[in-house]
Amino acid sequence: MSEIQLTPKLNMLLSLLRSALTGTECECSCSPKDWAKVYTLAAQQCIVGLAYRGISQLPASNRPSLEFLLQWASEAETIHGQNRLLNDIAARLTEMFAAKGCRSAILKGPANARLYPDPYARQCGDIDIWVEGGRQKLIDLLQSMNLIEVIPKISWFDYKTYRKVLHKRLQYFSQHHIHLHQKIDGVSVEVHFRPSPSVHNPIANRRMQHFLENEIKTNELVAEGFYVPSIKFALVMQLTHIQHHFFDKGIGLKQLIDYYVLLQNVSENDRVEVSSMLRRFGLYRSASAVMWALEYIFKLDHQKMLCEPNRKLGVMLLHEIFKGGAFGNYAPRQKHSAFMKWFMRMHRPLQLLIFDPVEVFWSFIHNWVEFAQLIPIRLKARLLSLKGYWD
Repeated sequence: MSEIQLTPKLNMLLSLLRSALTGTECECSCSPKDWAKVYTLAAQQCIVGLAYRGISQLPASNRPSLEFLLQWASEAETIHGQNRLLNDIAARLTEMFAAKGCRSAILKGPANARLYPDPYARQCGDIDIWVEGGRQKLIDLLQSMNLIEVIPKISWFDYKTYRKVLHKRLQYFSQHHIHLHQKIDGVSVEVHFRPSPSVHNPIANRRMQHFLENEIKTNELVAEGFYVPSIKFALVMQLTHIQHHFFDKGIGLKQLIDYYVLLQNVSENDRVEVSSMLRRFGLYRSASAVMWALEYIFKLDHQKMLCEPNRKLGVMLLHEIFKGGAFGNYAPRQKHSAFMKWFMRMHRPLQLLIFDPVEVFWSFIHNWVEFAQLIPIRLKARLLSLKGYWD
């Protein structure tokens, strides 16, 4: 992994992204027959809207055929409307929880999109909203609002009913958020009782979660009608998100772009403060990889970086991103059998040993502890495998 080999299609996509985000002239050209491949790469990375923004700045002679351009423009317009819908839902959720006396904040998604040069070009996903109160209080609140179902306790002997309940538990509850059982206007919503996923190092995680719990209390009401956390919070939380998914299934270009946009909007004092905390939070090596990747793709100014870029780690990160697409969904390992997927997931941390030895150690421990904790659940459900329950 000493070097990154960019195909002409990938090179064109990255050039379009630079043009969309920085206004620089697109440095590459693309043959008419290759535009479909560029679109496929953009779709796999969930950046179709941004790529179209880059295309719209090309000279007419360098653009795709009119038919293909209209199809791409139609999808970009759909993304534009989805962003407006997400902003509306985020504002409604904010009002709904405020009426119950609870503070909230929108994480990632619409909170990031508003910082883009075109706030409606970022491809949408679900809505992540933090609500104060902690896990049990939030579960009780969501149940009282009929946003999640009350899950009953099931007898050990009624394993068939337990399987149905288990499916719901694994589908809707995680270690830091709860999925609403019903989509709102077709949009999935995750309600966070913790601001962020964890790093696996327990000492670093305790420090990081303490910082985020305090920092998220200083929210700002924005024109879109919802609260957003500080840029300091976003930089730490979203770097944790990148590291968490990189060590699990994979991460995509969209998350790197989000981080680039955050760094363009952070003040010098906040940047220095976040930089000083990276080692204590177990995020320094991931940050150094992200800084190199952003320098490689977007020519990120060194004065805006959180730390010194690490070329070796950055190459590892970009190889995984280019190979796997959004959250590793297109990685070759996704084609394996269920057993091989489980085996590779359990041993994936060992493949990343050079990337961060400390996090790899704790990630490996975490995977096997989680496996052991599921043994009584398998026994109660009379299931050898929980494959279908993780989907």
